Amino acid sequence: MGSLKVTLCAGAALATALCAPAAYTYAADGGGVSVSPSAPAPGTDVTLRVPGCTEKTAVAVSGAFESDVRLALTERDGVLVGAGRVRTSVRAGAYVVQVTCGDQARRGTITVRDEGRPAAHASPVAPVDAGGGGTSGLAASDTGAAARVDAPGTAHTLTGLVLAGIAAVAVALRSVRSRSRGTD
Repeated sequence: MGSLKVTLCAGAALATALCAPAAYTYAADGGGVSVSPSAPAPGTDVTLRVPGCTEKTAVAVSGAFESDVRLALTERDGVLVGAGRVRTSVRAGAYVVQVTCGDQARRGTITVRDEGRPAAHASPVAPVDAGGGGTSGLAASDTGAAARVDAPGTAHTLTGLVLAGIAAVAVALRSVRSRSRGTD
C-alpha cells in the first residue's frame, strides 16, 4: 500500500508542477497586465489583457503606446481586453504599462525591440489567405483583423489537474493490480 501513496503523491506533484505556470501566465511580471506580443517592434499592434478586474472598462497608459488604450470587459471570460499600437518613434527598451482598475493600479511591462532584430517567438498576427482547402474564409471572419489568442485560464488549469489526477489513479490501480497478480 506504500507504493500507492508514493504514486499518488508523485502524480499530484507532477500535476502541480505542470499546471502552475498556466495559472500564473498573467502575473509573470508581478502585475497582472499581459501584453501580446511582449516584444513588438515600433509600429506594431498589441493586445492587452487584464484578468480579475471588477470594472467593466479601464484605460492602459504607457510611454510606448501612440495613445491610451481603452480596455473593455469580455463577456466570455471576464477579462479586460484592448488593442493599441506601439509608437513608430519609440526607442528599443522596456516600458511600464499601467492600468487603473477601480482603486487598484495594475502594472506590466512591454519590451520594444529594434526593428532589424527579429522577435524571439515571432508568429503571424492574422490569418494568412493561403488556401487551406477552402477553409481560409472560416479562419478569418474579418480580413485584416488580428487573430484572437487566448492564454491558458482557470478552466485549462483545472482540466490539466483533473487529467493528471486520472492518470495518477490509473497508474496506481495498475500497480496494485499487478502486485496482486504477483507480476511485478
